[in-house]
Amino acid sequence: MEFQKFADTYVVRLDKGEEIIASLQALCEKEKIALGSVEGIGAADHAVIGLYDVGQREYHKTELNGPMEITSLLGNITQKDGAVYLHLHINLCNKEMQIVGGHLNECRIGATGEIVVRTLPGKVERLLDEKVTGLNLFKFV
Repeated sequence: MEFQKFADTYVVRLDKGEEIIASLQALCEKEKIALGSVEGIGAADHAVIGLYDVGQREYHKTELNGPMEITSLLGNITQKDGAVYLHLHINLCNKEMQIVGGHLNECRIGATGEIVVRTLPGKVERLLDEKVTGLNLFKFV
């Protein structure tokens, strides 16, 4: 991973074999990014995406392998229990030009990843909503 900071924005390049979530986690920890947004594009060769079923309160995961274009990577950076919390979604295009997408659990770069991280001043926490959704929701402090 290489990156450069411009004012409140980081421009990040991930190389073949690097994993998106682990790389962004490392960036946030190193640069002390507590709140921000993420957007990106690139190419992948392995991904695990999910769909959360609120009624069952569980993620249904799908593993994808082979050459894929990352047509959209979006998400946010917050904090949970004092640690970086990444919430990312991704759309991936396969060789048949079919798009699949969902909650990002893992994604390995197949060629390159071009990601922009915009930081915000302040802090937003996460709190588990045990009553309704079972999800870690924004908690404004």
